Amino acid sequence: MQPLFTPDQLAEVQAYHSARYVAIAVETVSGLLMLALLARFGSRPLYRFSERLVLGLRRPALLDRMWRGPGWAEAVVFAALLFVVVTVLYLPVNTYFGYVREHQFGQSTESLGSYAFDELKQFALTFVAMAALAFGLFGLARRLTTWWLVMGIVGSTLMLLASAADPYRARVYVDQEPLSDGELRERISALMARAQIDFRDVLVEKTRKKSVNVQAYFAGQGPTRTIVLNDALLAAMKDDEVLGAVAHEAGHVRESRWWGRLGSALALLGFLGVVELIFRASARRRWFGVTERADVRTLPLVFLVFELATSAVAPLSGWQSRQRELAADQYALRLTGDLDAFRSMLVKVARINKLDPAPPRWLVWKGLSHPPIQERLDALNQKAEGG
Repeated sequence: MQPLFTPDQLAEVQAYHSARYVAIAVETVSGLLMLALLARFGSRPLYRFSERLVLGLRRPALLDRMWRGPGWAEAVVFAALLFVVVTVLYLPVNTYFGYVREHQFGQSTESLGSYAFDELKQFALTFVAMAALAFGLFGLARRLTTWWLVMGIVGSTLMLLASAADPYRARVYVDQEPLSDGELRERISALMARAQIDFRDVLVEKTRKKSVNVQAYFAGQGPTRTIVLNDALLAAMKDDEVLGAVAHEAGHVRESRWWGRLGSALALLGFLGVVELIFRASARRRWFGVTERADVRTLPLVFLVFELATSAVAPLSGWQSRQRELAADQYALRLTGDLDAFRSMLVKVARINKLDPAPPRWLVWKGLSHPPIQERLDALNQKAEGG
């Protein structure tokens, strides 16, 4: 059987990932250290600076009443400034790996202006979200001692509903258009009919002007469920291979999601309960100059606890994700009955997206969401040998 990569291709893939692995290992520790330092030494001066920025600001009485006091402006500015500080600290590394290195290895076709504009859009959206988080979370916590229960229930509900908006979020960054009528659209419709999956449309994302990477995914839920194929995938793949990619994603749609949703809801509720404990401890012990519950100066500590919690559960969630990916591969084979096309699709994805066939085991166990591509191909080979 033809090897996944030629020696030259494999050397390039390994060179492409080598610096990334070092960065991931360093960031795992440095990110936690940065949040710890911001919590210990940055909260007080950043809050004092926020107070100076809003000094003399005219405050609407309605917002004062919602907040139960005049401190909402300082809280919003503090959260926004915290996001700006973290963004600036990560900017050199993110630019290097997101733009410079992608161009060096031929993965990106995006101009610097386009890249900067996308980053600016993401910055603006996150900036607004951080400000809203500060006002909503801390404002509610100031009014209700059981805020964590209320927000946990509301947040869990919103997580279910938010997925319905997935088809529209990508349009902030890339253009989409319906897949033209023809044989491929008809075959996708027939495939989804066999899978008993309803969908609204098949869209093509115009990503080739930004990246050579290929991608297919389902977005949305129920009436908004959409099949999305990027134009790089359509240019690189034969129709049978495209069907294999769609069938794999259909496997995820057919997964039972209730246990995962229940687990996510309970995890969110538990985390918010821990945040309430942080609020109480900080007020009691006067951390960071805090004198009362639900003070925004605890936000860096909240983020630190969140990162520690997600890092702790990442190995388990990563293992579950990898098992789902392998199960989706098997579902795709049952749905299409075309092992050769599916295997060919995976090989092309590996070569175009420069997937490492054997990433370090520490990275896999740290929480890698997809099995190494060689592992997926080996599972297919075992399936073929077993008939």
